[in-house]
Amino acid sequence: MAPAPSIPKAAFWMALSIASFLLMSVAGRATTSALSVFQVLEMRSVIGWFILLPLVISQGGFAAMASPRLPLHIARNVIHYVGQGAWLYALTLIPLGVLISIEFTTPIWTALLAVLFLGERLNKFRIASIVLGLIGVVIIVRPSTGSVDTGHLIVLGAAACFGASVVMVKALTRTDSVVRIIFWMLVVQSVLGLVPALLEWRNPSLSLWPWIFTIAFTGMSSHFCMARALTYADATLISPMDFLRVPLSALLGWLVYHEQIDAFTAGGAALILMGNLLNLQKRPAKPAEVAAS
Repeated sequence: MAPAPSIPKAAFWMALSIASFLLMSVAGRATTSALSVFQVLEMRSVIGWFILLPLVISQGGFAAMASPRLPLHIARNVIHYVGQGAWLYALTLIPLGVLISIEFTTPIWTALLAVLFLGERLNKFRIASIVLGLIGVVIIVRPSTGSVDTGHLIVLGAAACFGASVVMVKALTRTDSVVRIIFWMLVVQSVLGLVPALLEWRNPSLSLWPWIFTIAFTGMSSHFCMARALTYADATLISPMDFLRVPLSALLGWLVYHEQIDAFTAGGAALILMGNLLNLQKRPAKPAEVAAS
């Protein structure tokens, strides 16, 4: 049985998801500087599976992980694996702040697909949140009219994959537990990446293992927390919350990589925050919206 809709609970779990994604971006940069993208993805999935194992056992073991919607699990994870691989590869091509900002075309894909396939509704608050968030991203990135970098196009493709993945996760939360969703994510992606990882395998140095375990944990926790958030609210409400990763990534770049935060970044961050405050306003739910949640 799905839990009752709750914006505060959705925001809490989404905050944990954002924190995990931010830490994963730092770990991803550290690991992909020494290992191939395929190897990093494989190690993340396999180690993440063992991290999740206690939760699997607590919920009834492997028998409880059986799902009548296995084809949707497989489709979702193939799409997500392609997106994650593209994201990690782009991380080696363009700066972190630019990558995260371009990635935030994801809410557009999420909103459109959720309306088309989940029957969700875009009210004026959610539309305003998406518009303000995108304007904030454009202000922070300040795209030039020159040639488009290959890394930019790769991230754009990854964003489309992530949008489809979020919608599929929302559909799965209506019938499957969060642990079951993450269990199949780790299993399917481990199988998908095994051969490519072995073909490019390098033995990691001792100093790299803390980063490997970090990306494995955050790769699991980020999606676990997002799936939990999606059990409490629509995808069209959850996705704009993720815009907060843009200013937070800029702050992380300043703290870790000594990147400067300029007036454009601050102004864009303010718009993103304003959009999220609009998005989180508690409004009386219509009967149709409650039924769809």
